[in-house]
Amino acid sequence: MATGTVADMTRDELREMLSSVVEMKVFELLGDPDEGLPVLPDVAERLRVQQARVRAGERGRSFDEVVARLGLA
Repeated sequence: MATGTVADMTRDELREMLSSVVEMKVFELLGDPDEGLPVLPDVAERLRVQQARVRAGERGRSFDEVVARLGLA
């Protein structure tokens, strides 16, 4: 988001900001519903692989690419 005032924001920037604020507030009020649950071994392994790839500089697909691939645009 660009610096400035809300009046300077595009609709998409404002929508993204509001979505983020609402998500943070819901999380603050309700907490993490998965907190305390065990992580399945296959999920833990996928997370370790993903973490190693990110550390190696690999990045995933861009948001726009995923939106286009899923036909959400």
